Amino acid sequence: MIRDENILDDAASVTPRATRLANVILMTERMLSLAKDNQWDSVTELEEERRLELRDCFSEPIPESQSTLFSEALAAMLHMNEELISLLESAKAEVAIKRTDQRRTSTSVRHYLDIEKEH
Repeated sequence: MIRDENILDDAASVTPRATRLANVILMTERMLSLAKDNQWDSVTELEEERRLELRDCFSEPIPESQSTLFSEALAAMLHMNEELISLLESAKAEVAIKRTDQRRTSTSVRHYLDIEKEH
């Protein structure tokens, strides 16, 4: 993870784009926290905001003086994205299991009701 002081080391070199990038990292951390709490609607909302921030942040070439900063920030964000994807895959698997269990329960109830009608 990029430490805040890396982003803000040299106050003179902090540009609006660097500030925007820091915001993207914070948004990604928030998305990860929300995903861990299974708040997927909020994750989706933040993802839309983050996508706009990223588009604006990378709409122009990165200045050479900030290439290391941007590279480190992207590496951190990609790592968090991998964690988000892993959490999403787990959540999808849980939903699939619950859906299967619900179908089985529904089938059992219908079967039970059919037997009751016969008696």
